[in-house]
Amino acid sequence: MYDPTVARLTYRALLGRRRALILGALPLLLIVISVIVRALVGADDQTAADLLGSLALATMVPIIGVIAGTGAIGPEIDDGSVVYLLSKPIKRPTIIFTKLIVAIAVTMVFSALPTLIAGFVLNGNGQQIAVAYTVAALVSSIAYAALFLLLGTVSRHAVVFGLVYALVWEALFGSLVPGARTLSVQQWSLAVAHKVADGDLVTSDVGLTTATVFLVAVTVLATWYAGQKLRSLTLAGEE
Repeated sequence: MYDPTVARLTYRALLGRRRALILGALPLLLIVISVIVRALVGADDQTAADLLGSLALATMVPIIGVIAGTGAIGPEIDDGSVVYLLSKPIKRPTIIFTKLIVAIAVTMVFSALPTLIAGFVLNGNGQQIAVAYTVAALVSSIAYAALFLLLGTVSRHAVVFGLVYALVWEALFGSLVPGARTLSVQQWSLAVAHKVADGDLVTSDVGLTTATVFLVAVTVLATWYAGQKLRSLTLAGEE
């Protein structure tokens, strides 16, 4: 289910100079802001939770997920080079699964690691806040990568749709409309983080069982459907 050649090509596409700069900008900004806040406010648990929740989990992680998930396959479909890949004797689900693994790895490295560093800078992991939000970033990275990989497979405007979901649905509607929070990757990951954290500074509107079911279901279904769409794309190319 994992092809090293496809993985190498995908890593090369995602970590090219231009994308690497974009991927690294938000994590660097998070760490710089965390250093400034720690210098001005000191080690405060509430401040750490607020900053990691709003800047790291609600903004940085989904945007990096958009870049990694859509970038894993979208550009190949746009420029037609995917036809060359599909002409190789590689099963279509293997291509999707390999690209998903790469997208997840890139999203985790550029989101979870900076979140952990920022958390320790802000309050030294008081009440397990740094670790809790890092776990949330790791969990959400999987779901975001699968969702945005699917978007990259089905639409030429995947980046736009991905940003709309991440910044409008997750950040705006998710904070204003109670019902929308149930369908939010951010809230699902916060449910997992709440289990890890000490105290009630990390909270979620979704229960842990519901969140786990949604996270697994979205990841599996998005990956499966992306594989199906790639099959139909193959048939169209062969015709």
